[in-house]
Amino acid sequence: MTRGRRPKQGEPVIDRALRLLECFETDHRRLTLGDLSQRSGIPLSSAYRLAERLIAWGALERDEEGRYAVGLRLYEVASLAPRGLGLRERALPYMGDLAEATRQHVLLAVRDGEEALLVERLSGHRAMPVLYRVGGRLPLHSTGVGLVLLAFAEHGFREAYLARRHVHEPEHAPVSAAELRHTIAEVRRERLSVLRRTVPEPLVSVAGPVFGADDTIVAALSVLVPEGDDDARRLGPPLMMATRAISRALGARRAIGLT
Repeated sequence: MTRGRRPKQGEPVIDRALRLLECFETDHRRLTLGDLSQRSGIPLSSAYRLAERLIAWGALERDEEGRYAVGLRLYEVASLAPRGLGLRERALPYMGDLAEATRQHVLLAVRDGEEALLVERLSGHRAMPVLYRVGGRLPLHSTGVGLVLLAFAEHGFREAYLARRHVHEPEHAPVSAAELRHTIAEVRRERLSVLRRTVPEPLVSVAGPVFGADDTIVAALSVLVPEGDDDARRLGPPLMMATRAISRALGARRAIGLT
């Protein structure tokens, strides 16, 4: 966006403030006032006033060099999200058991729109490199947790998603619609996704669904191990035990065969 562009006529202040917050990304965690103005399209003077208000509330912080960063108050508020904190509290003991057993990565993700959002990750000290971070977004069609969330999503959403063309990232390889439908059907039948990836390093992702009190899916849990790891073949049963235990703790009954 062009620096100094005038905002839309009558645009609410809250929308402009949210646009400032949207400027921050994984590769842009600290931004100057000029960066904020340019990336948001908000004039410099208005961006400054909004940034100062956000600092006063705690949504932004400013370092000694005058650069802005996301403030801890946002983390405090975000931790109250029912699909984040409450879910994490019940899932963490079981995630810890899986992380201790594998010494690799254990991921917990929820669906947010057309993507998976990673709400927790436990990793061993010598775990292999992965692209996933807490708060990061993952594609539904080419990640273990994503496939599970897609497989158990409501029918209308799933069909609309499957009807579109998709590309595997970061490989930039086209997704076969027929193969994706077959995979989704298998995940629904087995309640387990086994996905192999080659980027950034060859890995195997084993993932399963977590259900809530209304017996609909609320999250997906996965374990990532290096390709060729002998433990990969044995991950299915303990992962399914963990997802069942978390689901039971969240109040699920029919989905896990308790009624």
